[in-house]
Amino acid sequence: MARYTGPTTRLSRRFNQHILGSAKALERRSYPPGQHGPRLRRSKQSEYAIGLNEKQKLRYTYGLLERQFRRLFEKAKNERGITGERFLQLLETRLDSVVYLLGIAKSRAAARQFVNHGHIRVNGHKVDIASYAVQAGDEIEVRNAPASRQLATRNLEENRMRNVPGWLTMDSETLKAKVARLPNRDEMEPGINEQIIVEFYSRF
Repeated sequence: MARYTGPTTRLSRRFNQHILGSAKALERRSYPPGQHGPRLRRSKQSEYAIGLNEKQKLRYTYGLLERQFRRLFEKAKNERGITGERFLQLLETRLDSVVYLLGIAKSRAAARQFVNHGHIRVNGHKVDIASYAVQAGDEIEVRNAPASRQLATRNLEENRMRNVPGWLTMDSETLKAKVARLPNRDEMEPGINEQIIVEFYSRF
């Protein structure tokens, strides 16, 4: 399945939760998208449908292909700790996700592009792979180039109301950040029930 490039607010309305696009659009139209959306009732779903919806909701949030998403889940399953929580950690500590959380980009899609264009350095080295997994202690900075720094500074100003999570530190003046530690569960996606996703994948 290719990466979703359609109307972003349709996804939020489909899952009845802000995922992509403007949150105001969901407030204006809280019913499902489509011609019959206003008259549709959210009927009781099967366990399979609930698991699929939860999985798709998380996958769309991070903008991953199904193969990427499943591969990351398998990695989490084979590591020590709680599978669901470790899975969320692996998603949150992708470099594009960290750049988004720091406020250097407006969205995860924009953060992916920012990384792919070579604007980010990790521990002093250029990293242009959005899926790069950062570790505790890693230092992240915007490349010392006028175009890179101007774009990052503008985005930080526009995103100044967004709080940087406690496991990251950000210096807006120097455009340098540090991964202090791995995120705890309460610092990651609150609208996701990762256990349902674990149970969904356990069916296969």
